[in-house]
Amino acid sequence: MSLNCLPTVNKRPLSAFFLCAVFIIFPLLFAHAESNTITFSADSMSGTTKENSEYTLLKGNAAIKTNTMELNADSIELSGTEYRKIKALGSVKGVYSDGGFGFTCNSLRHDRETGITVLEGSVFMDDTENKVEAKAEYIEYNKKNETAFIQINTEIKQEDAVCTAAFAVYRKKQRILELNGAPKIVEGSNVFRAQEIVFNLDTKEIVLDGKVSGSVTDTKKTEKD
Repeated sequence: MSLNCLPTVNKRPLSAFFLCAVFIIFPLLFAHAESNTITFSADSMSGTTKENSEYTLLKGNAAIKTNTMELNADSIELSGTEYRKIKALGSVKGVYSDGGFGFTCNSLRHDRETGITVLEGSVFMDDTENKVEAKAEYIEYNKKNETAFIQINTEIKQEDAVCTAAFAVYRKKQRILELNGAPKIVEGSNVFRAQEIVFNLDTKEIVLDGKVSGSVTDTKKTEKD
């Protein structure tokens, strides 16, 4: 039923009743789909409750919170069966509260069933657990296997290491970074280039493959008695 086509009783619109009903029903729907409840707020809300195609739009200072994610944006759209899909636009900011993983971007798409989140436009990703920061125009993050695919203007930092490439795969759980497309790692005064680079962020081991080049500076000083 559309919000714009609601019947009236005693000349009073039922829109207020509908909105109250949505606020009550939403936590139950999300509990079924994602085994958690959700709370949300916004300056305004509209939507429909057609079977198997629920749709709700939160506009103005929109915010939602579940047991695993917090999300803020100019607008947030919830759609699909049991509100499976989430879209956010404008000044998007979020965090996976159970994984130390935060992000900002221009737009977001999230599928609650697959656990896949797509971030686009001036994306910044911050993995506080592993002290890894990433900048790109596109990042696709799979929550189930904790893997991020990073593309376009890719720059990834960890401590004093700065990694650049056309695209990268960041395996959060294993703390492994795979760089492809003219990859380069600058670590202090050391520079590494190759066709493909695998960087172990835990052990600092770097594996170079294909047209390897670089430079290493020995900065150790000897002591005299």
